[in-house]
Amino acid sequence: MRVAVDRNDQIFLEQLHRMCGGSVREICDSVGVTATAVRQRLTRLEAGGLIIRETVKSGRGRPRHVYRVSDGGLRHLGENYRDLALVLWRTLHQIEDPAVRATLLSAVRDEFVQRYGRVNTDSPLKNRIQQLQEELTSQGFDFELDATGGLPVLRETSCPYQDLASIDPSICEMESDVFSRILNADVSLSQCCLDGHAHCEFHISERPNQDRSAADN
Repeated sequence: MRVAVDRNDQIFLEQLHRMCGGSVREICDSVGVTATAVRQRLTRLEAGGLIIRETVKSGRGRPRHVYRVSDGGLRHLGENYRDLALVLWRTLHQIEDPAVRATLLSAVRDEFVQRYGRVNTDSPLKNRIQQLQEELTSQGFDFELDATGGLPVLRETSCPYQDLASIDPSICEMESDVFSRILNADVSLSQCCLDGHAHCEFHISERPNQDRSAADN
């Protein structure tokens, strides 16, 4: 599962990695904050699997606890794929052969469907959307479900593809298509961050020829 980390925790994790770990006191001296604040961050990051606590014996004194960045934390620190993603997406769309380009884009779309498609397609539409929202949230994306209106709305409060979309808005179309395939429903992007909105909204409805028996249960 991808762990959501705010900016301050991210900086703290980077500092802990640079100092190769340390005790609470050593961390306090390094980052210049109180022991209470350090313990709160350590507890939060340890619960997320981003740091580990080790017991270290030093001479005849009492053992002390040392905190280090875990393997999961190291992977998290290395998850800055922005430039690589931009280069790959731009290169993909520069492929001149339309058949090759379409095949590669289809493979990318299918990979997204496989990655996030843990949805019971036999369940009612609202349940399917809820399952998708929970799966995306567990992966660290900011999605919420609004079912108060006539049609269910899947709201993306923070666009993960802002840089890509600013270069080529077709990434937004692919995202809608991925959701449509996962949900086995019609999905339309009714508003987008690229147009100045605070969030993206996907309106979802059953397909006209969809078997209504499941939806009516």
